Amino acid sequence: MKWFTEVEAGRSPHLLSYKNKILTLGSCFADEIGSRMERYGFDIMVNPFGVLYNPASIALSLKRLSQYSPLTSEDIVKDGSIYKSVYHSSDFSSPDPEELLKMVNKAGEEASSFFKSADTITLTFGTTWIYRRIEDGRVVSNCHKQPANSFERISLTFEEVFEAIAPFIKNTPEKRWFLSISPIRHLKDGAIENMISKSRLILAVNEIVSRFDNAVYFPSYEIVMDELRDYRFYGPDLLHLSAETSNFLLERFLNFSLDNEAYGLLKNYKQLFEMKRHRPLFPESKEYKALLKRIDELERYLKKLRE
Repeated sequence: MKWFTEVEAGRSPHLLSYKNKILTLGSCFADEIGSRMERYGFDIMVNPFGVLYNPASIALSLKRLSQYSPLTSEDIVKDGSIYKSVYHSSDFSSPDPEELLKMVNKAGEEASSFFKSADTITLTFGTTWIYRRIEDGRVVSNCHKQPANSFERISLTFEEVFEAIAPFIKNTPEKRWFLSISPIRHLKDGAIENMISKSRLILAVNEIVSRFDNAVYFPSYEIVMDELRDYRFYGPDLLHLSAETSNFLLERFLNFSLDNEAYGLLKNYKQLFEMKRHRPLFPESKEYKALLKRIDELERYLKKLRE
């Protein structure tokens, strides 16, 4: 007897290896998956602007990565006694506005350099709802607790999502783009509005993938909605995914996207990494020193692969 609907993701037409240079942008789901891949030895930069939820903010970030332009004081707002950037998450904060500008611009230049040399970009879209500042019409990545009447709240159409993202994929045929929809629900928008938003994202991503050979869709949203249709796969807030669910989705993504050699290396790296995480009872023992030696050999091999 079958107790659940299995979502068949298949295999990506573009397979990844440890040689690839990967940049991720998008929702906290992108953070969860990207940070795990970084932990297991992949050459990856995860959300250099912090968490981004909507395609318009992701498009603005891609534009800035393509040709970096420094932020100025006009891009800074004050949240209490702390200064923040309208184009970054609260991870980028400082009580000194000048220090904040130095921080975000240094990080931005590094991210732009990484993006230009990256061969793989992953984008995870969370919602079509955007917040546009009334005073200047700019879409912000984060409202940072500014007065609600300072913003206009709008939901992008699927055509607007397509038009925001498609040019970057079209203009970089040398890069491979992995697209996904975040399975995390945005219930603050309302249950019905959340479903409409996700539907628009799916329509837009489907259109992108059908038009561009260098774009691939991974069905993370469908896996959670259909295959993991139970609240036990969520965290205490019943919105975000549990750590176990994120691990499961990572496994599914790697099955979908990794070539055979990379998958074999991943198993070794993961096993060694998990062994190293445990505090050794006898760090001077031959067994523990042998473990560290194996990890060092594997990391040197991965470094050689990328040369």
